[in-house]
Amino acid sequence: MKKGRKKKISDIQKMKRVRRYMWLGLIFLIVLAVFLGIAKKVKPGWFTRKYYEMEGKDIDASKPKIDVQLLTVNEYSRPGTETEKITGIVVHYTANPGSTAIDNRNYFEGLKDTHITEASSNFIIGIEGEIVQCVPTWEVAYASNSRNIDTVSIECCHPDESGKFTEETYRSMVQLCAWLCLKFDLSEKEVIRHYDVTGKNCPKYFVEDKKAWKRFRKDIKAAIKNTPQDGRDKA
Repeated sequence: MKKGRKKKISDIQKMKRVRRYMWLGLIFLIVLAVFLGIAKKVKPGWFTRKYYEMEGKDIDASKPKIDVQLLTVNEYSRPGTETEKITGIVVHYTANPGSTAIDNRNYFEGLKDTHITEASSNFIIGIEGEIVQCVPTWEVAYASNSRNIDTVSIECCHPDESGKFTEETYRSMVQLCAWLCLKFDLSEKEVIRHYDVTGKNCPKYFVEDKKAWKRFRKDIKAAIKNTPQDGRDKA
């Protein structure tokens, strides 16, 4: 009788243990589902490799003034190829001292006729700080080699051979990069130089003056921090 009673008690304990594990498992699944639901809203990039944008009033408010002058779709400067999820922003310099943003935009546009090379950029910032958009951010621009598919490119004008940017250009660079970081849920660490992709001396000033490059990233971080983030998934 004692053995039978002990066995019965043991079976009851096992059942209680199984029920406890089942409840713990259910609670874990509920918590996980809630976490994933929140993460999908706050960090949509965790769940896709496709292009997406964050949106929100504060992000819209941080957007700089942009003159949209899109290139004609053509195989030499705007192929119309869709990008993947944006994982970086690549900064360049034009290597064309004294030229304006619209000068460089028109050069890219002319490649459809001249066929000299394949080149373009999503944005160009001029010496006076003007920003011209040539290619939509959801399309590939021919600027950053192997990173064309998952980055947004910014060409920056400069007044002389040193490659140093004017104060107006610099301010627009910081503002544009900060806005793009918010738009694509990136940090200042994902803002890189063309040099970091290929080793090319571009942008010359930020490659040769490492302190200036660190300061630029620091300024972007500050600009991002000063913009409250309440972004939501657009795609």
